[in-house]
Amino acid sequence: MGYGCVPTNRASAEHYQWGGPQGTDCDGWHLVRTPELSVIEERMPAASEELRHAHRWARQFFYLLAGELTMEVEGQEHTLLYGDGLEVAPGWWHQAMNRSGEEVRFVVVSQPPSHGDRITEATAGTTTTTGE
Repeated sequence: MGYGCVPTNRASAEHYQWGGPQGTDCDGWHLVRTPELSVIEERMPAASEELRHAHRWARQFFYLLAGELTMEVEGQEHTLLYGDGLEVAPGWWHQAMNRSGEEVRFVVVSQPPSHGDRITEATAGTTTTTGE
């Protein structure tokens, strides 16, 4: 087997928490974490949302596994259901929101990885090193 040719899942992946009032309301699992590519499964409980932000370099693709996710991208809202995906280009302001009464699970693919590449409206002009 070559590099990266190892099955992975939430049980074996590096876990982190993010978002919500406590900063730990949502979960993420690094399924693939290399300098070139990030693949993360994320879980957002009902009525949770992330901070609106953009990424300087990362192009992202969100793919819904379960639930209903509202994605605001550049002022336009999109409702994603199971099997739906949405691409977010570098520099586009976006926000993931779970407005439903159920948890939502999705995969986020980022190339290059988005950690350390995040810009918020409060920190425009600088980058942060935490969060997706």
